[in-house]
Amino acid sequence: MDNEKAFIIASDEDIKKGLTTDVYFLRTVSILKSDGLDKTEVYAEFTISSLPKGYPWGIFGGLREVIKLLEGLPIDLDAVPEGCVIYDRDYYGVKVPVMTIKGPYAEFAIYETPILGFLAFGSGIMSKVARLRKIAGKNVLILSFGARRMHPAVSPFISYYAYMGGCDGVSCVLGAKFLGKKPMGTMPHSLMIIYKVMKGDHGLAWKAFDRVMPPDVPRIMLVDTYWDEVAETLKAVEEVGPDRVWGVRLDTPSSRRGNFEDIVREVIWELKARGYENIKVVVSGGIDEDDIPGLIRAGVAGFGIGSSIANAKIVDIAMDVVAVKKDGRWVPAAKRGKFSGVKVVYRCFDCLIDIVKLENEPAPKCPKCGSPMKPLLKPIIRKGKIVYDPPSPDEVRELVLKQIDKLSIDKKPWE
Repeated sequence: MDNEKAFIIASDEDIKKGLTTDVYFLRTVSILKSDGLDKTEVYAEFTISSLPKGYPWGIFGGLREVIKLLEGLPIDLDAVPEGCVIYDRDYYGVKVPVMTIKGPYAEFAIYETPILGFLAFGSGIMSKVARLRKIAGKNVLILSFGARRMHPAVSPFISYYAYMGGCDGVSCVLGAKFLGKKPMGTMPHSLMIIYKVMKGDHGLAWKAFDRVMPPDVPRIMLVDTYWDEVAETLKAVEEVGPDRVWGVRLDTPSSRRGNFEDIVREVIWELKARGYENIKVVVSGGIDEDDIPGLIRAGVAGFGIGSSIANAKIVDIAMDVVAVKKDGRWVPAAKRGKFSGVKVVYRCFDCLIDIVKLENEPAPKCPKCGSPMKPLLKPIIRKGKIVYDPPSPDEVRELVLKQIDKLSIDKKPWE
């Protein structure tokens, strides 16, 4: 590799070769091979060590990448379907496996590191967006502007999982391509500045945007570059035409923001006073969970959210061997602090309550509604072959939206 010319990123091939793993896994495989133990079959489970502070639940993400990584290996993989709500502990306080692997340890040991990265990051993005969506409600536009807040190599990943977590659209071109969607966005301040300097009127940028963009691109005008937000809003709407402008975006800098909710109220009031009730207001710039309720009350119809999505706290997931096959039977074996043995996770899909049992125990009934509970983890890979038909991004997103209708932002369903 020419280090002078290469970006510091891992290719698909690098990840497949195990070059992104922690070195001690490579050493472990060598040691096991030296004593002929590399074919030892294990049962490894992935559990949540901790959710981000204040999160009673998370949303499972990253499975798509894990499947592509492990396909072809002589292992069995079971997992929570992507987009499902997940908990660190079940109804009785037992850690909940969100994914399990059965197979020769040396065959997948070097992939523990990237697997955990996929799951921690993907689940973190989806969990954050699901919370934003829960707070905002279903009818408020949320666009992911997170591409500019993270290394470009992972910006499509952020966009992909942000959409499935509940965003209505993403600005990243490649992320939208993976989703099979059109990228969504408005306009940058640089466009306004160039027209101001070169043409003497930054308002000409709005007209150019309207003239050049295809009809399916919503006319959302950026209105905080030079003037007061109300003045720019009215100028944009009246010069482009109220019948053509879908909305305006306020990205007011913090040094000028004052009471952002009051600025929004004033913009909406002045639009209404002139008969422009149909014009929507979208805001961006440092928006997070605490900002959303007040801004919605002020009349905001949509949010462009970047930093809080791209910098979402990970869901801390760990992998542990908890059983080893010897003489044809699974021997419970786990380090201190972990529960050994092969397990089954049961869920009441109405109440979204989980209970973990050993595989030979009978299925429980839901402690809340009394209904029989069903296994949560699905067969994904069997002896290297994918046996799972993954849902589309739209189907995953719809699952997330249905679940958060039943969830509280600050407690588990059984609390």
